This record gives sequence, C-alpha cells and structure tokens, in this order.
Amino acid sequence: MRYIAYCRKSSEQDERQALSIESQRNEIKRKFPELNIVDFFEESRSAFIPDYRTKFAQMIDMIKSAEADGIIAWHPDRLSRNEVDASRITYLVRTGVIKDLKFGSYNFDNSPEGIMMLQIALSQSQYSSSKLSVDVKRGLKTKAEKGWLPSGAKPGYMNDKYAEKGNKTIHKDPERFPLIRKAWDLMLSGLYTPPEILNRLNNEWGYRTLKHRRIGGKPMSRSMIYLVFIDPFYYGWFEYPVGSGSWYKGNHEQMVTKEEFDRVQILLGRGGVRRPQTHEFPYTGLMRCGECDAMITAEEKWQVICSKCKLKFASLNRDFCPKCMTLISNMDNPTILHYIYYHCTKRKSPKCTQGYLSVKEFEKQLDRLLSKVQISERFKNWAVKYLHEMNEKEIDDRNAIIDSLQSAYKDCLTRIDNLVKLYTSPKNTNEELLSSEEFKSQKEPLLKEKQGLEERLKDTGERVSKWVELSEKTFNFACYARHWLKYGDTEKKREVLYGIGSNLILLNKTLRVDLEDPLEYIEEAREEVVEISPMFEPKEKACTTAQLETLWSQNPSLLPRSDSNRQPSSYRTSLVTKRTGLSHIRPDKNRGRDSGI
Repeated sequence: MRYIAYCRKSSEQDERQALSIESQRNEIKRKFPELNIVDFFEESRSAFIPDYRTKFAQMIDMIKSAEADGIIAWHPDRLSRNEVDASRITYLVRTGVIKDLKFGSYNFDNSPEGIMMLQIALSQSQYSSSKLSVDVKRGLKTKAEKGWLPSGAKPGYMNDKYAEKGNKTIHKDPERFPLIRKAWDLMLSGLYTPPEILNRLNNEWGYRTLKHRRIGGKPMSRSMIYLVFIDPFYYGWFEYPVGSGSWYKGNHEQMVTKEEFDRVQILLGRGGVRRPQTHEFPYTGLMRCGECDAMITAEEKWQVICSKCKLKFASLNRDFCPKCMTLISNMDNPTILHYIYYHCTKRKSPKCTQGYLSVKEFEKQLDRLLSKVQISERFKNWAVKYLHEMNEKEIDDRNAIIDSLQSAYKDCLTRIDNLVKLYTSPKNTNEELLSSEEFKSQKEPLLKEKQGLEERLKDTGERVSKWVELSEKTFNFACYARHWLKYGDTEKKREVLYGIGSNLILLNKTLRVDLEDPLEYIEEAREEVVEISPMFEPKEKACTTAQLETLWSQNPSLLPRSDSNRQPSSYRTSLVTKRTGLSHIRPDKNRGRDSGI
C-alpha cells in the first residue's frame, strides 16, 4: 500500500487551535513509521471552499491515476470542511479508488459502517466551520453595533491589544495621530495636493506605519493617503461590512469634523463621494411648524466660490465650476460655504408659507431664551449646598413618616386578618356572625387602604432623593446651558433644546417655547425682583461668599415665605415643592419654611 500524507493548516480564525503543518508531519511519522509514504502534500489554505486547494486536487488526481493507494492525515477535518470534497472522498473510498485512509487522531474502518462514520465526521467538520463562521460574523456585527470598527485600526489609530478578546477597542496612536491630523490640516488649507502632503508626511515628519510582527515600519503609500482623505472613519462613522450600506457611529475619537471632511471631499473633486446618509442635525424631531403643525426638518447646502471667475455654485454633485469649467481640485484656495437651514416639512400642508431659518439665527434665539434663566456658578453651588443641607433635615422627618405609615400598614393587615378569620370561623358556617355581603363590603375598603399605604411607603422612601436630584439638574441646566449650546456636540445641543421646555413651535422664523416650571420660576424671579439680577451675575465680586449667600438666603422670591406671611395671590411655590409635590410629605404647619429653593 502506497500512501500520501496530507498536512493542512489554515490561517483563518476557525483553525487557530489546529496543529501546525510541521507538527502534523512529525505526528504522522511517529504514529505510522511502518507505512509506505510515497509523498507529502502540505498547504496553507482553507478547506471551507470547494476546489480551492491545489495540493488537495493534485493528490486526488495521483490516486485516481493509481500513483498511490491511500491517504494519511491527522484528522478528517484536514481533508475536508465542505460538502463537495467530503462526498468526493467518501465516494472514492466506497468505489475502491481510495483503498485506505489513516488518521492520527481518528480510527477509520473501510466498511459500510466505517464509511458512514467517516461521513458523519466530515459533516461535523463542515457544520463546525459553518457555525463558527456565523458566530464570527454575528460577533463582528455586534462589535460594530457597539461602535467599534471590527477590522484593523486605520492610520493614526491602534487597537487595544491588552483588552479582553471580543471587547477590544480602538484608540488614537500617540505617535501617528498628530501627524495624520497635520496632513488633514494641510489638505484643508487648499494649498497642497495629496502627493505633496505625502512627501512631507514621509520625508519631513518621518511617518512610518505601525510595526507588527511581520509587517509595518514603512512609509505611507501613495494610495493610502487618498484612502485616508476619503474615509468617513476619521469623522466618526464607518460602514460594515463594506458595501452593505450599513453605517455605524464609532466610539473612537474623531480626528476631523464632518464639515472638515466634506470640505476635503470638495477639494478632491469628490462631491458625490459615498457617505453615511444619517445626518446629525441636533434640533430635528423636536419642533413643529406654527402654521400647519408639521414637523420641522433641516437641510444643509455646500457652495464654492470659484477662485478664478468668482462664481458661486452648489458643489454637492459637481466637481468643476459651471462657468469657467475649472476643476475644484485645481482651484487656488477656493472659498467653501456651508449652510444649515431649518424649515417646515410641509407634509401636512404643501401650501404652508413658512420660510427657512438658518441654524445661526435659530441658536441666537435659543441663546436669548437661555439668558433669561441663566444663573451664575456661584449661585448654583450655593443652591445645591442648601438643597443637601435641607436633605439632611428631610431624612429625620422621612424616617418618622415611614414609621407612622408602617404602623398604620400593620394595623390594616391585622384588621384584614381578623375579618377573614371571622368569616371563615366554624361558628360562621351559616353566616350568622358575618354574611358574605358584609364580608365583601368591609374587605374592599380595607384592601384599598392597604394598597394606598403600600404606595405611600414606597414613594416616601424615594421622594426626597428624587427632588434633590431633580433640583440639582435644574440648577446645572440654568448655569451651563448657554455654554453647552455654544461648545457642545450634537447630542448636547439636542439636550439643551429638549430641556428648556415643551410645545416647541417655529412660526415666522421665531422660536416659541413653554418654559419648564422650575426655569419659568427663575425667569419670573429675575424679572420681578431687581436685586436678584446682580446676585445671579454680580458685576463686582462680593466681599465674601458668606455675605453673598446671606443675601440670597434672605431674598423672599428665592425662598418661599413662612405660612404666617403667605398671601394666596402672591405665594410662589418653590422650584422643588412645585415640581415634585414635596409638600405632601410633611404638612407645612409643622415647619416655618418649605424645604425647597
């Protein structure tokens, strides 16, 4: 019997644990020293695809031409991981073309039963590969949905090799990230071409690719610099799988903004470059048209002023000047304009007459609204400090209320138990002591009382912490909202508009909003009491913090008056009490002053 020894190792993920080719060869020699091995076939290719392995095909041809009689392999999955090659092997064994099979980790008997078991082993190998392929793809998709690019990191970034497998993240390369960013800056200037930038990157700045075990440590290629400048990954988006149309927002640190990326595409003459279709407009989906009640949407426009003939033209799907036919990529520092407008979708009424409002004018109006409720950081810190002081006092009162409620709850349970015992007593067999109608009429109010006490017990334990948390958020919003509007990202700006109030209407290019209750009280206090304005934003620094806090503490519009001084027409509920219903926790008559600010 003449045998051919077949050794295979794939570099794919599904065979990371398989023996190396050298190990398979040594094990075969050690286990079958007496067999006549006429040749060794070795290849590093996947067995998952039919007719993909050249050495395997050559081995089969040798056996068919009677140059060999049998095959030796370490395991059946070395011969096949697909249905086509598996059926080919079993058919050749069953017809006698392959006279024998030997495996280092599997016992094969050339009989009908043995062939059946071989088929099962080969099918199991194919199933394992298919299942693993599905699992890997699912894992990669899950990683993409979490905001992490499943493939290798882009130039300027690096994979976190120390993270747990399956949870690896991408962070910026401290050595190469600044260099790639400088390349973007040169491109954004409009004075350099990609080859000129590449020359500076490699020769002047000394850029070299990230060094790995076998590759890396080389200058960036000419094709790669173009790929960098057209890759949405650098402004925070990636497509996975490539060509699928599925875009994901990355969690990695952005290198450029979307506006910078779009400007570079125009300079490259790639106005129609494929980008994710998800536009990040912070204020859409929150406002309605004041005329037709349709939703407000946003639209962005890109324009270029030709540096040669000074014509201004839309550049979204055009890479040259329509007047002088000069390519945008050949223009000498062209002026690029970017506009964002908010307007009615007109879905409810195509005849709606409302016009467009630029995002700059919209944010000016929103900033004016926020300025009416703005408080200083010093006042915010004092207010939060006062809240926590009152919270400490609330804890003692809350515990007393809980003890009282628990006592009432136990008493209610006792009455229910006594009522049930009386109704089920042997002496009440004929309902002489308590009829079913009486039992029902007495049981229902007791059950309602029990449910009410349970709800009050649950609510009382959480209410104090809730109003403190809510009040802190209110003061933080009033203090920092204008800063968030000016410097925040898309999500932060959206939170500002969402948090300022409800019933957001855009009518005649004017934003109208119903302020949230706590913010409305701040606005009214600033308008009604002249002394409050300099206290919120003092022009001159007070002598001491204690003096300023004393002024705030004595201001009747900031802190509610005691019951004896309240007038129904002028009483103003505190921010917290009005908002959370804190006054229901403890009757006002037990305290000279409410707990909120």
